Amino acid sequence: MSSAPGSEGTGAAAGEPARGWRAREVEEELPALSVLHDELEVGWDRALTAESPPQIRERLREFSDRFRGAQVLAARREPVPAAYRVFYRHIGLDPDVVRTPIEAALLERMVRGAFPTAGLLEDVLLIALLDTGVPVWALDADTLDGPLGVRPSRAGESLGRSPQAPTLPAGRLVVADASAALALLFGELARAHRPAAGTRRLRLFAVQVGGVPKVYVEEALWSARLALRGGEGTG
Repeated sequence: MSSAPGSEGTGAAAGEPARGWRAREVEEELPALSVLHDELEVGWDRALTAESPPQIRERLREFSDRFRGAQVLAARREPVPAAYRVFYRHIGLDPDVVRTPIEAALLERMVRGAFPTAGLLEDVLLIALLDTGVPVWALDADTLDGPLGVRPSRAGESLGRSPQAPTLPAGRLVVADASAALALLFGELARAHRPAAGTRRLRLFAVQVGGVPKVYVEEALWSARLALRGGEGTG
């Protein structure tokens, strides 16, 4: 039986990401789809939008050297990126038009000649993606209402708890907490719940689909968690 929104998701041992709840229709139609999430305190004594420390910028340079023309073009055929392409098609998205996160990042590398640095949080999330092929997103944990899960959007509901939030059509897959949609699946985060420069508590989440082993999703979350807690694991 699926967990109800607002209840605890699948239990996790201490230090492991929690598996989010799923609406019944998601569980029935997309049984391999899951959201894993993890909460942490930021350990760096700097804003999340500030320039990344040297070891993180060096990791980005290393990835820029690793992913060149042939490697970029071949990446979509690797098992994890290919699994996200298959899932996109399954939910009605054309991955050649709406790029998967890893392909969007690699295309940016080809256009700009390197992976650009965009501040501490964005750089850490990019490194986790490049290292595993699994995208990781971050929300301001202090704005959330319980554990995360996946459900279809309801007609007329807002993306986030804000008077200025855009209205969603019915039936879009969203990542949600107990009382609001927080992000379109593989898409836009609600503005009211995005981390700000001074955010200190984060909720990281990653999406597992069929063909992506859970260990890859956990590794992506763990990589981001260690880096954001103060530089551990970034060297």
